[in-house]
Parts: sequence; C-alpha cells; structure tokens
Amino acid sequence: MAGETALATLLRSMSPQLNTGEYVFCTLPDHRIPAGCEVIGSFREPQGLTLILERQQAELAGLPFDYVAAWITLNVHSALEAVGLTAAFAGALGKAGISCNVIAGYYHDHLFVGHADAERAMDVLRHLAANAE
Repeated sequence: MAGETALATLLRSMSPQLNTGEYVFCTLPDHRIPAGCEVIGSFREPQGLTLILERQQAELAGLPFDYVAAWITLNVHSALEAVGLTAAFAGALGKAGISCNVIAGYYHDHLFVGHADAERAMDVLRHLAANAE
C-alpha cells in the first residue's frame, strides 16, 4: 500500500492526533534495554542507544531524561519519499516557537513536542491543514 506523495494532499489530510501521556528520550551507552521497558522508538548512535519511552517506564527503569514531550501522530499515510511535509509542519511549528522532534514511521509521521506546548502545536497543525493549497 503506497503512501501519499502530493504535498497539498498530505497537508490537508494530516489529521493530527495527540496521544495521551508524557514521553521522554533516554540514552543507553551500553545499548542494553532494561527488562520490562516498552519502547516507543529507538535509534542507534555511536554514543549510545536512544530510546523513546513513556515517562513512567523511564522512571521505573531508573533512566535519566531531561525533556518531557507530548506525542502527536499525523494520521495521513505519508510515503517515505514524500517531499516537503516535514519542512511544512516544522516551519509552522518553528514560527510558533515550538520545538519538534520527528520520527518517520512506515505509515505515519510522529512528532514529539514539549509537553507544555502540546495544545498550541495541535492548533498550529490544524491551522496548517485547514489552509493548505
């Protein structure tokens, strides 16, 4: 099933969804995931394994973190080769002074914004979708 590549369609169809909870980014220099951790996402870097976890999971595992995020899913099935979607929403969020960390899944893009900025980010994304040409 191929994803959408047309930027205007992607923007109009974003359908951002704010997932409940608080999420954190942790790093594990030894690349070993503690038993029982339910990982939302991960990325291996030379300095360590980055994990995205629910805050409670990180706290239970004793993993340090310093950024608490909200998780927004864009429910449009965006193709991995689509051009411009990330630039469009990152630019709009940036103009609003909202930090955004993006993870591209096979079907959807996932945005992690500061937890305190979640509702403002949703407003920005809805406005972007409503005004897409």
